[in-house]
Amino acid sequence: MSSKKAVFYISLILSLGLISVGVFAPKSLESFSNSSLSFIYNNLGWFILGSVFLFFAFCMYIGLSKFGHIRLGDDDDRPEYKTGTWIGMLFSASIGISLVFWGVAEPVSYYVDPPFGQAASEQSAKLAMQFVFLHWGVSAWACYALVGVSLAFFQFRKKLPASLSSVFYPLVGDKIRGTFGKVIDIIVILSIVIGIATSLGFGTLQVNTGVNYLWGIPVNINIQALIIIVVTFIYVGSTVSGLQGAMKHLSNLNMFLAFALLGFVLFLGPTQSIFKIFFQGIGDYVQNFIGMSFRTEPYNDGKWISSWTLFYFGWWIAWAPLVGSFVARISKGRTIKEFMFGAVFIPVLGSFFWFSVMGGSALHLIQNMGKQALATAVSTDVTSALFKFFDYFPMGTFLSILAMVLVLVFFITSANSAVFVLGMISENGNPNPTHLTKIIWGIVIAAISVVLIMTGGLAGLQSALVATAVPLAILMIFMCYSTLKGLKEELIVTPKSSSKTVKVKSGMLSEKQAQ
Repeated sequence: MSSKKAVFYISLILSLGLISVGVFAPKSLESFSNSSLSFIYNNLGWFILGSVFLFFAFCMYIGLSKFGHIRLGDDDDRPEYKTGTWIGMLFSASIGISLVFWGVAEPVSYYVDPPFGQAASEQSAKLAMQFVFLHWGVSAWACYALVGVSLAFFQFRKKLPASLSSVFYPLVGDKIRGTFGKVIDIIVILSIVIGIATSLGFGTLQVNTGVNYLWGIPVNINIQALIIIVVTFIYVGSTVSGLQGAMKHLSNLNMFLAFALLGFVLFLGPTQSIFKIFFQGIGDYVQNFIGMSFRTEPYNDGKWISSWTLFYFGWWIAWAPLVGSFVARISKGRTIKEFMFGAVFIPVLGSFFWFSVMGGSALHLIQNMGKQALATAVSTDVTSALFKFFDYFPMGTFLSILAMVLVLVFFITSANSAVFVLGMISENGNPNPTHLTKIIWGIVIAAISVVLIMTGGLAGLQSALVATAVPLAILMIFMCYSTLKGLKEELIVTPKSSSKTVKVKSGMLSEKQAQ
């Protein structure tokens, strides 16, 4: 595998080969994936929970310790993007569309079917927000932050290629440029292709459900294919324009629309209850964080934990290569301390507030106002939960349309980041991949999504992605060790002192040492 195009061609062939299984044998794939997931949850659930907690602890350690002052780039580099734009791009590249989809559906689902205790009660309402915060809290963002900070350090500080294989340089040296590095990159590309293809497919189903609910447009494959084609033209075009072009503006638009939707629901809905739910939820989350993070339910079947907590944690690990690679690309010039604060805690607070406004309002309607029909509607069809929730508000149709636009823009920006990262890795870490490579991946992902919707292979492929969480978690544990080793070496060659410094290729040496 010495050819410069080896990673691109091999990963493209393997991606199409793997997807073809979901196309021609969707039931077999789903059965195999579900069996794999059951085996992992029953035997290695503790490993997934422990790994995610380790990633969070590692991120906090390097952010708050002596390594925090190290800049992701040269010492005189400064952030390429303003903090507001940077945060907007973080959301847009990762969980934005999922927040819109699950904002109402997930808290209500936990209320109806809680992890323990009586269903449809005050206790289940509190537990609903508590576990939502666990699943979307620091544990999730730490997975992204680990990959992001590791890659950004080796890419911008050590001047290595923008590929995940570069992170292992302290362990294997120049082997990252050989077969070892290419294997790592191919594995990462496969996980990205599967992840974004399934997300594009499920997102399309939600959009189709939304336009059906609002305007009676039928739910069928023709409409879904049309949605994917239109979205593909937009996200491929915006990706070709580059990070400084449409991608940055779309991320800013995302944040504006999200704040607008939040503002309407916040002030049209139960404002005081929303703030109470927000603060109560944070308190319950912080107080029970350790217990929830290690909750394995060894004395019962553990079905709820497997269906929700382990699935989510596995999903975050599986998405870490994609989101982490994109986060690294947009974080040049920030210190590790600044990176950790911005990439972990700020998005978490934003996610918590989103769920408090959307899910908290829904729980208020059901628990306090007796609107049980909303709980029934969510239990029946989660894809229409948000739109049925808006029926209880003034200007409900307007809010639904605003939410639809937000879903589509998040849709486009998520695909944007995926295609951009695929281009970087396919071209051996090129931070500005060619338009042709990005266009090819954009078309491939769209075609895969359409075919999977037609054959019903989405669920099986989604489960297959989560099943990769164990090998990826092992890879990320080695990533922690390699990054820590690299950071320690960096402090040796760049001691913190007041003496004047000069740059050299391997890092920084004091002027006295340089002489």
